[in-house]
Amino acid sequence: MRCTGRIARGLVWTTLLALCAAGCAPKVTRLDAGEVRDLSGAWNDTDSRLVSEEMVGDMLEGLWLRERAGSGRPAVIVGEIRNLSHEHISVSTFVADIERAVINSGRVEFVASRGERGEIREERKDQDLHASESTRKAMGQERGADFMLQGTINTIIDASGQTQVRYYQVDLTLLSMADNRKVWVGQKKIKKLVERSRLRS
Repeated sequence: MRCTGRIARGLVWTTLLALCAAGCAPKVTRLDAGEVRDLSGAWNDTDSRLVSEEMVGDMLEGLWLRERAGSGRPAVIVGEIRNLSHEHISVSTFVADIERAVINSGRVEFVASRGERGEIREERKDQDLHASESTRKAMGQERGADFMLQGTINTIIDASGQTQVRYYQVDLTLLSMADNRKVWVGQKKIKKLVERSRLRS
């Protein structure tokens, strides 16, 4: 009888633990990557995509590109884009959105950034030793950039009571590698009104 009682209590506890685990499990819903969901009012993937698309469109319509008509596609390298805002913003995601939009336009080429070049050069050194002559890529044949893209992301937060106004400003500048001229300057502003009921903190 004692054994039967222990088994019954064990089954009860197992059932309770299983129900608790099921109840505590987070609910996860897959969303379309293009769906807009603003939860906290902070910078999100939609901001990154919209800002990059608008600024790239403006950059590709600039006078600097029309002046190079007939000279082939210019090569651009991404320099430093600094996050000077009060919050964490994934600059690498923002840069990737810019690169994708520019490359897909077919009007400008991007060359590898300083951080990316190191791994490529190491691979070339390895090819010098191990790859066949017909497939080996020679050193000293890299495409030099014609322009460098630099920028900053800034924010201003104005709060009163249960309401916040979040102001984001993204500035991008395209500089000529030959003579340091600023050939294009772009600016995009986003202003959000966030009510406390939507804030997480």
